[in-house]
Amino acid sequence: MESSDLKIFQAVAREGSITKAAQVLNYVQSNVTSRIQQLEAQLNVPLFRRSNRGMTLTPAGENLLKYADTILTLLDEAVKSTQYSDHPAGPLRLGSIETAAVTHLTSLLTEYHAQYPDVHLSLMTGSTHDLVQKVLNYELDGAFVYGPVDDPHIEYVAAFEEELVLISEPGKKDMGELLAKPMLFFDVGCTHRTRAESFLSEAGVDAYQVMEFGTLEVILGGVASGLGVSMLPQSSIAKAEEAGSIASHRLPEKYRKLEVWFVYRRDSVYSSALSGLLRWMKKDVILNCD
Repeated sequence: MESSDLKIFQAVAREGSITKAAQVLNYVQSNVTSRIQQLEAQLNVPLFRRSNRGMTLTPAGENLLKYADTILTLLDEAVKSTQYSDHPAGPLRLGSIETAAVTHLTSLLTEYHAQYPDVHLSLMTGSTHDLVQKVLNYELDGAFVYGPVDDPHIEYVAAFEEELVLISEPGKKDMGELLAKPMLFFDVGCTHRTRAESFLSEAGVDAYQVMEFGTLEVILGGVASGLGVSMLPQSSIAKAEEAGSIASHRLPEKYRKLEVWFVYRRDSVYSSALSGLLRWMKKDVILNCD
């Protein structure tokens, strides 16, 4: 059994699909299939249950995944320990909530890359919950998420402050009329939902419809067309509001403040690339946004 076998097994276990694992690993699908079959033959035990809905781990597979996670993490940390230097270099796998990626990170990562050109940056977007889990599972070196995050394994640096606003189609000002519309949010895991529920309850709205969308652009388009309303950070909707396609409405003070944190594992061996980013951030290179 080689570490590459464990890496393929881990990817299939995480993704629940040969096809998705092959895409993540950038492997040919048939190669992933044959490597899993060879691993099962070597261990003489099935590691997955196959069905039309995907692949789930057998008890033996669940046991192997625990060891695979530990072994691959140790190997990754061993590599990072040899890569550390005063000059940041090597891979840096980052995650971000989409609103922060759209409004803040392009310029931030451009400046960071200009200062440290030997760092190989990659960025994926997702919900706060999913990104935190990927950090905890060592799939990401760090992520920009909505705080606070209550986990003893997580360390953080405060990155941005945002104002959460209610947005609607232009020309609509009656709050009762707006709150009767469907609420447009990102897919499951959207951090704003709990806050929206509290706000709606306080406003006397007991029943409302939620529509889920995958991207910021689609949500803004839905709001502009009158499909519904949403709650988003002010900076992420500023261009659309300036263009006149949407209107924003301030929320009561206790619902306004949003904090974006950069989170990373407390117990990791930090690569020079991650250490460089943390030093850079702690010197207030990232500025709070009012």
